[in-house]
Amino acid sequence: MPLYTYHCQDCDKASELLMGASDTPACPACGGTRMERLLSRIAPEGKSRAIVQSARAQAAREGHLSNFSRSERGG
Repeated sequence: MPLYTYHCQDCDKASELLMGASDTPACPACGGTRMERLLSRIAPEGKSRAIVQSARAQAAREGHLSNFSRSERGG
């Protein structure tokens, strides 16, 4: 099942829900059924690799190396 973002028209909250395309969701915050499915944005091609590299460089500067392989950690 895909992950969709919904906006509840009753309590004005947004939620990400795993839903089938024909399922009718209920708001997890208030239980309302007036949910509007929102359009999702996709990362522009070519930008996501640069974002990942930037995040990894910042993590390395801060000493957070858990997402690096042993050879990348230098040990």
